[in-house]
Amino acid sequence: MRYDTFLGQVQARARLDNPGAAETATRASLETLAERVPATVAEKLAAQLPREIGEHLRRVAYAPDEPASGMRMSPQEFFDRVAQRASADRPKAMHEARCVIEVVDEATGGACSAKIRPSLDDELARVLFAGSSGHT
Repeated sequence: MRYDTFLGQVQARARLDNPGAAETATRASLETLAERVPATVAEKLAAQLPREIGEHLRRVAYAPDEPASGMRMSPQEFFDRVAQRASADRPKAMHEARCVIEVVDEATGGACSAKIRPSLDDELARVLFAGSSGHT
């Protein structure tokens, strides 16, 4: 999937006004995800995404000034971090993050579900993957 197609999908699903808002939602969601999962998992997922999208995972997973990858956080903390990065409230951040994850999962042929879900607490996985094809 191409970068502009990816952002268009996020924009449409999240009902955002423009591609810039889709980019913000994508960046906030994937940077937070990169804090939560092991760096090796983030890298494997990033390698399957358009370069510009994958960089959001790599930048945080390997940044020396960022929190360690794989840190545990509750769903509330996860979505609060997304909201802070996106300058949004938690309900909006939850909706946008779910949309981003759906598009990532489709863009990677289900690899998001397969690689990321096992790295998450059941509660966070259930909330984050709600409605996605990877939800079981």
